[in-house]
Amino acid sequence: MRLARYARAPQMGPKILFFSGGSGPGPLSRELIAYTHNSIHLITPFDSGGSSAKLRQAFDMPAVGDLRNRMMALSEQGHRGNAEARRLFAYRLPKDATHIELAESLKAMISGQDPMVADTPEALRKTIQLHLSYFLTAMPPDFDLAGASIGNLVLVGGYLDNGRDLDRVIYLFSKLAKVRGAVCPVVNRNLHLAARLADGRVVLGQHRLTGGGEPPLTSPIVQLRLNHGLDQERPATAEIEPKVRQLIAEAEMICFPVGSFYTSILASLLPKGVGEAVAANPCPKVFVPNTAPDKEVLNGGVAQRTAELMAALGADSGPMRPEGRVLDYVLLDRHWQDYPGGLDLAALDALGVKTVRADLITPASAPFIDGRLLAEALLSLFEI
Repeated sequence: MRLARYARAPQMGPKILFFSGGSGPGPLSRELIAYTHNSIHLITPFDSGGSSAKLRQAFDMPAVGDLRNRMMALSEQGHRGNAEARRLFAYRLPKDATHIELAESLKAMISGQDPMVADTPEALRKTIQLHLSYFLTAMPPDFDLAGASIGNLVLVGGYLDNGRDLDRVIYLFSKLAKVRGAVCPVVNRNLHLAARLADGRVVLGQHRLTGGGEPPLTSPIVQLRLNHGLDQERPATAEIEPKVRQLIAEAEMICFPVGSFYTSILASLLPKGVGEAVAANPCPKVFVPNTAPDKEVLNGGVAQRTAELMAALGADSGPMRPEGRVLDYVLLDRHWQDYPGGLDLAALDALGVKTVRADLITPASAPFIDGRLLAEALLSLFEI
């Protein structure tokens, strides 16, 4: 009955806040908008691989790829032109074309001659053309366009055209693409991740931790922090802005969803003020552990990940009152037995969190969680 009520009036749905990044929560986000248009997504802007690395180096800015992905996942599926916009934003320029050919392709989009651009609704098309034009003007002469995401180029153009105000660009595109939720970087800073491994080595950069195009980790991560740049250790700090603090305070549930545990989940908790704001909000807090192996995780199971999550939040929350908890529930599939590293229910119980079982995995989705089932399970937790 509760789910049916949400589905009838998703504009009145609850404010579930997600700390995340990457593509892991994408299926959940696409299903969630059927029940609520008020979800909140605080995204890590620390991606340092692929085309994001080129853009960050050229324009001294945070990564925008995960922000783009989440906005597109939350855009209203049936709205006129959104399917075309998603296709354009996901399109990447060829990797085997010459610099001149790639620049000509970009100019064709700016002029509206490209069919993907021509298919988008007029208001969105004009904005896309304007921001691509601004990007092309600001682009360094030696910038490598090979493999570049058009959605990222559009957002970067808007970022530069709006005085490097990332929130303003996100707001604009959220309105034009009918994004049914709030998307926001956890901090608007050009910072990177640094991880200390159990063998004493320090690895700089998100892309070197996830294994994408880099040798996989051979030693477990024992500490994660922020860093200036990718060339040497220069520890950095950042603090969330009042807007982000307010978003956390307004949440009716806080969720740490599936995804890369260190570079998506724990990375979003690194800025100062996150743990304090989470502890101050009395709403339910839920951790959804991965049901499939994570390249960043080399040891331990669900209980160890839960303990690390609570430690990361508690390190910033100060002296915690009994009501100022950072985690209440661990949401598990009812039947899945292959959680990486095992569950260790006794250890979870010792942490003081409650385990909740639900149907999360289908034969078609296994070993991954089904987005619709996860959305419905989270919404059902409001009854507990």
